[in-house]
Amino acid sequence: MLSNSFRFQESLDKRKEEGTLRRLKLQSNGIDFYSNDYLGFAKNKELQYLLLQKVKDNPQLLSGSTGSRLISGNSEIAVSVENEIAQKHQFESALLFPSGYNANLALFSTLPNRHDVVIVDEQIHRSVHDACKLSNAKKLKFKHNDPEDLENILKKQEGHCYIAIESLYSMEGDFAPLQEIASIAVKYKASLIVDEAHAFGVFGYGLIEKYQLQHQVSAAVMTYGKALGAHGAIILCNETVKSYLINFASPFIYTTSAQDFQWMSIKTGYEFLDQHYELAVKLQDNIKIFRSRNLQSPSAETSPVQAIVIPDNQKLKRLQDILSEEGFLTYAIYSPTVKEGSERLRICLHSFNTEEEIMKLTGIIKEFI
Repeated sequence: MLSNSFRFQESLDKRKEEGTLRRLKLQSNGIDFYSNDYLGFAKNKELQYLLLQKVKDNPQLLSGSTGSRLISGNSEIAVSVENEIAQKHQFESALLFPSGYNANLALFSTLPNRHDVVIVDEQIHRSVHDACKLSNAKKLKFKHNDPEDLENILKKQEGHCYIAIESLYSMEGDFAPLQEIASIAVKYKASLIVDEAHAFGVFGYGLIEKYQLQHQVSAAVMTYGKALGAHGAIILCNETVKSYLINFASPFIYTTSAQDFQWMSIKTGYEFLDQHYELAVKLQDNIKIFRSRNLQSPSAETSPVQAIVIPDNQKLKRLQDILSEEGFLTYAIYSPTVKEGSERLRICLHSFNTEEEIMKLTGIIKEFI
């Protein structure tokens, strides 16, 4: 154990020298350009009041679930929320999870078997990579948002293939060519799985719903800790996939269910989203203001995530420190989290940011670079 401790400390010291050591910090006071609270739901007083009223009317919502959903932890609220969400998204069925990480872990550790191949976009979320390690399936990567490369890989496979993509990527802030990839999946009889974590809420019920691709997608993951300002996730699928996950997915079977308050907050979040479309419109207005400042970015014009590439860890840290001194909360992503030479400042825009804040933020960045 002592030798292991030495090795651990050595790795930590190396990160400290490189300036990339991660530490837990309390939430800071400042102008938010780093959280995933795209529509401001997490701090919305009206939404908080609605949730408070539901708890007052039914304090039992705050009680623990007492077990996994297969034993004592299932509830009428969980079942009704799943059915309602499946209907809203025009999928046959749905299964709730305590987080998006857990949902992806369940999908990719369970559905593919040792005869299958999982083909992932090279920028897919870490949860998918971790899940594939628990699967016996072969994992391959295709070039980011490159349907031609994906098809070239598919042509060479003999087993059944699963394709894993995000509709909106959180590091690059760009969109997957969703319709084209869905067509390729149909052509090769592959199972397409789409993570909509950063598109849901920002673009209505997500891009699958926007392009009406429900029948070309085998499973979709919606997460609620971002635009919905809550916590948890859901897998949208057909009844067979849902039943298979309930029977064979360890992340579902062997975990205590979340309390009913979490499921109720998701249901209430949907209701609030349906009634406040203007917040998504305001967000798009703010994105336009940011883009009008002509900062070079690989991100899509309508994405709430705008990446500014600063290809040097030390230079990037200086910029983040300058912004912090001016009261701006931003998030720097260093190598090796991203490839060396593609280090970036990840800026998240929100419906609650003001034009003055955006202009000042972009002014500092323009002056620095």
